[in-house]
Amino acid sequence: MISTVLGIVFTLIVLGVIWWAIQQLLPLIPLPHPFGVIIKVILTVLLVIVVLWVIAQLLGLGGVPVRGFW
Repeated sequence: MISTVLGIVFTLIVLGVIWWAIQQLLPLIPLPHPFGVIIKVILTVLLVIVVLWVIAQLLGLGGVPVRGFW
């Protein structure tokens, strides 16, 4: 149980740093307006999927079985 929580915390820290780096570097890339928005939407969807995975893991630790696509 402790190893799962530590793994989740480590994953969130790494993904948070990657998210921050992408948000800082994306404006430096000269992209036309629609492509920049598309990239931000895709990144946001991926972040939401990761957050849902973390919530499912924490619910699983609490004894609530969560069925999903993972």
